[in-house]
Amino acid sequence: MKGFTPLVVGLLATLAFSWLGLAYIPDLQIGHLEPQSDEEGTDIYPMPRSGMAERGRRAYVANGCFYCHSQQIRADYAAADVDLQRWAAPSPRPKWGDRRSAPRDYIFDRPALIGKVRLGPDLANIGKAAPAEEEAAPAQPAPAGSPGGSPAPANASPAPGNASPPPANAPAQPGAKPPAQPSPAAATSPSQPAASSGGSPAPASASPAPGNASPPPANAPSQPAASSSPAASSSESPAPYSAAWHHQHLYSPRSLNPDSDMPAYKFLYEKRRIGGQQSVDALHLRGDEAPGEGWEIVPTYDAKCLVAYLMSLNQSHPLSEVKSVAAPAGSPAASPAAAQPPAKK
Repeated sequence: MKGFTPLVVGLLATLAFSWLGLAYIPDLQIGHLEPQSDEEGTDIYPMPRSGMAERGRRAYVANGCFYCHSQQIRADYAAADVDLQRWAAPSPRPKWGDRRSAPRDYIFDRPALIGKVRLGPDLANIGKAAPAEEEAAPAQPAPAGSPGGSPAPANASPAPGNASPPPANAPAQPGAKPPAQPSPAAATSPSQPAASSGGSPAPASASPAPGNASPPPANAPSQPAASSSPAASSSESPAPYSAAWHHQHLYSPRSLNPDSDMPAYKFLYEKRRIGGQQSVDALHLRGDEAPGEGWEIVPTYDAKCLVAYLMSLNQSHPLSEVKSVAAPAGSPAASPAAAQPPAKK
């Protein structure tokens, strides 16, 4: 029994040192981190997630997504996560990240869904891989579908239609006063401006607007192009990593990647009859996954929240404690330029 006391002391000392090294000291180092901001206090990172994204995080946990996906870009000395690329994007494929993950990235995550197995790709920066709003402008063919195919004719068409635009055309006509008078009368005689060669630009701008019969041939090639784009977008696959892409990937993963091992989360979507007009959120599916004529597949609120959470995942903001931020942050922008010199050699 002489060795009982040293044994108990040794066990207590082991537990105490383990607690100090694994719990107390790390809490002193990173347990009270605050969001990083610039001197003006405008550029703040990270920010708390919105209500939909936070609810989507709970759906992410409830469906066990963290079992197959990680949310951590490891340092370059541990792995080459920064150099990995995403499979679904076009030729300049986005990388998994521009820098390694840091504790500050997770200060609003309780718990942090770092993950430990990667049966699927890392999702720490999946939101950054989404297309920019300008690129996701299949929703912008509305302005392109306006009567004027180009911005100039679009500005000219409303001008003759209203009484105010003639003064707008007046500054363009002082160079040729004779055609200035035919421009208002161009609606009655479009042939006269065509006969006057001196004021060709003015009649060109005036003729398409007042004369609707003549412009259609000029606008005819532009309008079908604009009208065909939405039709093509509805029949083709959505832009990679956009909200529509995530919905289709959740509903039918193998419709986008035949080799995918991801299960389908069809219970997050609803099949219903089309009442009058198809829903804006309806999934555009083809083949066996198509809902059938008169039916549509729409996401439930939980599905929208889950996609909102995925779109909010972005750890690309520079951090002061990550020493390699400057180099990787500039590398993606400089990567095409850096890739060209070796090609020239």
